[in-house]
Amino acid sequence: MSEGLKSQGRLLPLIIATGLFMENLDSTVLSTALPTIARDFGTSPIYLKLTLTSYLLSLAIFIPTSGWMADRFGARTVFRAAIVVFGLGSIACGLSSNLTELVASRIVQGMGGAMMTPVGRLIILKTTPKHDLVNAMMWLTLPALLGPLSGPPLGGFITTYFHWRLIFWINIPIAVLGIVLASLYVPNVREDERRPFDLVGFLILAPGLVALMGGATLSGLDVVPASVNIGLAVAGLALIGLYVHHAGRVANPLIELRLLRFPTFRAAIGGGFLFRIGVGATPFLLALYFQLGFDFSPFQSGLLTLATGAGAMAMKALAGPILRRLGFRRVLTWNAVLSSCLVAAPALFHAGMPVLLISLTLLAAGFTRSLQFTSINTAGVSDIPPELMGRVTSMTSVLQELAGSVGVSVAALALETSMHLHGAGHLTAPVFPPVFLMIGVIAMTSGLIFLTLPRNVGSELLAPAPGPRTPAAAE
Repeated sequence: MSEGLKSQGRLLPLIIATGLFMENLDSTVLSTALPTIARDFGTSPIYLKLTLTSYLLSLAIFIPTSGWMADRFGARTVFRAAIVVFGLGSIACGLSSNLTELVASRIVQGMGGAMMTPVGRLIILKTTPKHDLVNAMMWLTLPALLGPLSGPPLGGFITTYFHWRLIFWINIPIAVLGIVLASLYVPNVREDERRPFDLVGFLILAPGLVALMGGATLSGLDVVPASVNIGLAVAGLALIGLYVHHAGRVANPLIELRLLRFPTFRAAIGGGFLFRIGVGATPFLLALYFQLGFDFSPFQSGLLTLATGAGAMAMKALAGPILRRLGFRRVLTWNAVLSSCLVAAPALFHAGMPVLLISLTLLAAGFTRSLQFTSINTAGVSDIPPELMGRVTSMTSVLQELAGSVGVSVAALALETSMHLHGAGHLTAPVFPPVFLMIGVIAMTSGLIFLTLPRNVGSELLAPAPGPRTPAAAE
């Protein structure tokens, strides 16, 4: 391995996590500010889902190009450029004066994020021995969890006492730090053999995703007629079907669908997608629920949802020991049920409920959710050979972002439906509980897929490292 990659220890994952921190901070800050932004723009808070889904869709479209660009120009070069693009998009968001400008700026941010996180994760996967992968993944995501941890209260504080536009400017010093550290310490890894870029596949898949998700996202917003939404969705499905046919005929497709022949990866993809639909809707729903249903300020709302990030942070130190004791299959199956129940738990919240009980519920939700994500991300690559890791990263990243976008879109459509059934003209507290129950059920169905995994799945990832030290004891 070139440039002393194996000697990087914790430093390399921590540097890569700078990008993850910036992305997670941005998304959690924005969720807290949505009701205030909607009021300033004179639109319904449900319309603000476009700022979330447009970003996630932009990620999904451009992520498949990240692996090729990293191999063509070097991972460090692409990683630094991605941080610059994300920072410029953040500046544009802060200067936006209407919803259209904000959505366009979020798309620019998504272009940067599409290169930043997958390329960073790819560096870790290419430079870490399998027996160290659990530890590397934990160290990679630990600083990134500071984003969800600090984002809600920070965004709520800025929105309540200053102005929501300032929340986008906090990305700039983080971006500068990431560029400096990447220049000093991140190796410019690339494949010795460069595969050609699948331009035809990109020209088929990108508009297919835009049409399919565009139809889903615009549904319920009365922006275009229902027939247009249906037409977009049908066209999107047709283009994605055409891409499936194309991918099976070329040697180096944009998204390597043949990876689905690996059973563990296939289960992680399917179960992870369902689980992320439920979890991806939660920040969007909680911010609206607390502020519009309970009449909390953005700062109060942010302080409450801080508990979810705290729970996720606390789990990171325990994920390895839990997985080694119980195994991936047992954790993935039963924790999917427990975590999904906690996703649905806000359906029981009410205005007179003790704040401490709400916080403890969200703390437990973050705890179990973090364990599930670590288990899915790690077990999914257990049967993938090293030479295919780059393609795995692209595929899993695309589906993760699509699942988040689907989750927000489904939740927003469910809110509209619940409003209609309750005869409400705007979002009130009784509108939300059925939606939380629905996304909890969606997330829980992932357990049925994880139940099909073999009992010894990922056992080689949990074996002690060679030599006197084990991954659990490594510094």
